[in-house]
Amino acid sequence: MSKSVLKEMQRKSLNSSPDEIVTFENGRVDIAKVGDTTIGRGYFEPGWSWEKSIKPIAKTDSCQLPHTHYVISGRLKVALDDGTEEEFGSGDVAYVPPGHNSWVVGNEPLVILDVSGFKGEK
Repeated sequence: MSKSVLKEMQRKSLNSSPDEIVTFENGRVDIAKVGDTTIGRGYFEPGWSWEKSIKPIAKTDSCQLPHTHYVISGRLKVALDDGTEEEFGSGDVAYVPPGHNSWVVGNEPLVILDVSGFKGEK
């Protein structure tokens, strides 16, 4: 199945009018959809972890979404279900497969852009 081709230019703002804002304990994700692409900007406070903030909502043992993201600021630690761990910081681009937990490292908020996992509720 091929993706549709937009016939006109589109503009969205994550700053002033995202399509959706998803909030949860110690964080939020602002979501914009353009054509077949969804971009989410995640903002996570120090102390945030998937296990504490999202697991009760997702009702799974680990995050089952893939994430392709770019770290704008802060640090993120990811642990895959198989025990593999990696830490990401400002300027890093990463792919994280389904089956992971993650948390903010340090005292700086984490800001990331994600183009695969933050699909929103709509």
